[in-house]
Amino acid sequence: MDLVHYWTGDLSGGIENMIEEFNRQAAGYSVVPVGLEHEMFKVGILSRIASGKKPMLFSYWAGAKVQALVDAGSVDPLDAIWNTGGLRQCFTPAVASACIYNGRPFAIPVTQHYVAFFYNKRLFASHGLTTPATWTELVQLCERIASLGVTPIALGNRERWPAQFWFDYILLRTAGPQYRQELMQGLRAYTDPEVRRVFDLWGQLIEKGAFTARPEADDWAGAAGAVRDGTAAMTLMGTWIIGHYSGDPSWSEGEDYDFFVFPTIDPGVPLAALGPIDVLLKSRGGTSEAGDTALLFFAGVQAQTAMSRGSGALAPNTGVPGDAYSDMRRRILAATYRAPHWAFNYDLATPQSAADIGLGCFSAFLKHPETIDALLQNTQHRMASIFLPQTR
Repeated sequence: MDLVHYWTGDLSGGIENMIEEFNRQAAGYSVVPVGLEHEMFKVGILSRIASGKKPMLFSYWAGAKVQALVDAGSVDPLDAIWNTGGLRQCFTPAVASACIYNGRPFAIPVTQHYVAFFYNKRLFASHGLTTPATWTELVQLCERIASLGVTPIALGNRERWPAQFWFDYILLRTAGPQYRQELMQGLRAYTDPEVRRVFDLWGQLIEKGAFTARPEADDWAGAAGAVRDGTAAMTLMGTWIIGHYSGDPSWSEGEDYDFFVFPTIDPGVPLAALGPIDVLLKSRGGTSEAGDTALLFFAGVQAQTAMSRGSGALAPNTGVPGDAYSDMRRRILAATYRAPHWAFNYDLATPQSAADIGLGCFSAFLKHPETIDALLQNTQHRMASIFLPQTR
């Protein structure tokens, strides 16, 4: 049976190891991985489903994207697998809830990625720089790094999604998780002062030249490379960057590079962690003993340990032992536990049509921050056409 996935190119790592574990142990069953380029997958998998050439199993992103497939009747529920495997006890409440749609389990989580700052540790040490805990400290750090002739923050926004993490975290650190959820549901407006404040703060860094000069010219992996070669000091990215970096033996986690959490802005706002949870789904009508057996195996400790090592992600299964992680990854895991809220990144937290509008707004803001008022008015006008009559 085929498993179509998007863990290819700069995002490859872990999937082959996980499937090899299953194929070695499963008597009479075999899973064949079919990898599609990450951006092509987003359209390609939907085309396959619509044409009837759907794979039995495929990867996807938990949140609004899975909800859309569930509502369209494109995937099968997995109640039997969850009940047989006792999976509700295998995952944290945040991860388990990411698999439940319309009251039923439809997904198997295989990676949990955390978005944080990853920085060139040797560059920081050579200039006596320390990681910031507050927004003010982040702004001051960027000023200091810029004075050294180094780009403070690498941002490769060619595919538009990397910039979303800035909007997400600033909004989460100021207006809080509940407001953000309501905005994602169309219950709040992009012309609200809470949203405008996000761009005021973001704009502070743009004005100080903190970001890559032309973010649209490169992708996230290019930004990661700038941090590695020391032309940039840090980048805000998910833990898949660890898997990307792991191919370079001269660039080791915890020694050459490290991470820090997104700084506090308003101390009274509850802390939220941000990132995607990658899941496996079963196409509608794809019921088979082989598919169920594979999904149950992929939910287990052995498979998720293999996936974690190659991908850089945290393993959703809490049974994966701490010694399966490096010191840095254990610290990342601890950071997620300290945050009482988990939020999906923007393009997974709101319907695709709304996400496309928002990502366009963020990209336009990076090029022309002085037009933010018009951008937000236009964004809200377009969002209203999607969310009416909910949007006020």
